[in-house]
Amino acid sequence: MRSRPIAAMLAATTAALASVAHAEPAPLQGVVSLSASATVEVTKDLLNVVLSTNKEGQDAASVQSQLKQALDAALAEARKAAKPGQIEVQTGNFSLYPRYAPKGGLTGWQGSAELVIEGKDMSGIGALTGRITTMSVARVSQGVSRELREKVESDLAAQAIARYRAKAADYAKQFGYSGYVIREVNVSGTEPPGFVPMPMVRAKAMASVASDEALPVEAGKAQLAVNVSGSVQLTK
Repeated sequence: MRSRPIAAMLAATTAALASVAHAEPAPLQGVVSLSASATVEVTKDLLNVVLSTNKEGQDAASVQSQLKQALDAALAEARKAAKPGQIEVQTGNFSLYPRYAPKGGLTGWQGSAELVIEGKDMSGIGALTGRITTMSVARVSQGVSRELREKVESDLAAQAIARYRAKAADYAKQFGYSGYVIREVNVSGTEPPGFVPMPMVRAKAMASVASDEALPVEAGKAQLAVNVSGSVQLTK
């Protein structure tokens, strides 16, 4: 007979605990979400030039041989000027494929080869492209080096954090609080796009430069930014 009161008591206790577990949490008071950022414009310090050549012929072996000769000659010239970080050289796409007549049937072979020159020595790269006579300029693009980005982002982070703290202090004052405590914060840098191709009109003009002339180069601009976001607890 005593088991019933005990069972009823346990049931009531369980119900009470469940009610507490499912109770709505008390709303946070004096919490403000905010963000701040800092941006700077920098001069792009990396140049990427892709040189290419196209060959065609009746058989695959002859086309491949012509491509290899052109690439070998370009590499030999480029290696003379190569300097780590300043002028770096690597081979790019090398393709060989059959050519067919509109109504079918193999009519020959064609292929292409690429040489990629990249680095911070823009004038040196421009002069080098003029000395390579077996390939022509296919694409030109510019970018921001990791070293420059990291150097600039350090200063930007300090500026963005200072602005974030100033905002928090100002909001605390306007809401009638004496200060604030940071609850959570996130600091992130905006990655600039990789190598950005130069406008088509200008790129075509560069590609038409005579093989014995240096490639004209003018560094472009890029924007780097650091963002700080999060929330603070205003304090009395």
